[in-house]
Amino acid sequence: MRRFLPPVACLAAIAVLAGGCSSDEPESVAPAPEQVREQLEGAPAPLAALHRQANELLGDGSAEPFERRLEELRGYPVVVNKWAAWCGPCRDEFPYFQSQALEHGKRVAFLGVDVEDNDEAARKLLERFPVTYPSYRDPRYNVSAVLDAVVGTPATAFFDSKGELAYLRQGAYRDEEDLAADIRRYAR
Repeated sequence: MRRFLPPVACLAAIAVLAGGCSSDEPESVAPAPEQVREQLEGAPAPLAALHRQANELLGDGSAEPFERRLEELRGYPVVVNKWAAWCGPCRDEFPYFQSQALEHGKRVAFLGVDVEDNDEAARKLLERFPVTYPSYRDPRYNVSAVLDAVVGTPATAFFDSKGELAYLRQGAYRDEEDLAADIRRYAR
């Protein structure tokens, strides 16, 4: 019996290590709800309203609810992340957006725009990578047209505090510092 223990232990170790290497996608590092509340406590009312809608899918696919929200957020810079559940680079950058939303959520508004997904696929992704802000449904790219980002996913739009589109980035962020630099540069 003792002869079989080392091979069994080796197989178990390999299985554990292989399981951890089965995906190149980031694991969710969602902070505890208490930590989120603490970190975002004291946010101005329009930003606090976003935080109360964390991880929700909003709208009916038309641009009006999104445009109304942008209007309500005048006076604050807004970062909008356009994503889709089927998009690997979108999933890769979700943790960056969550981290930056926690860091800047008292002065910068964050919103998501989910394109082409059905609600079930979008909700599964949001369960896996929870964020402190809502996302708007955009199955027919009506919201994306407001962003001037009809083509390509992911895309990130930066609106200044006057509600003007300051910058549109097409493509994924390679790392969180890349996103942080754009927030410093354009979210004013």
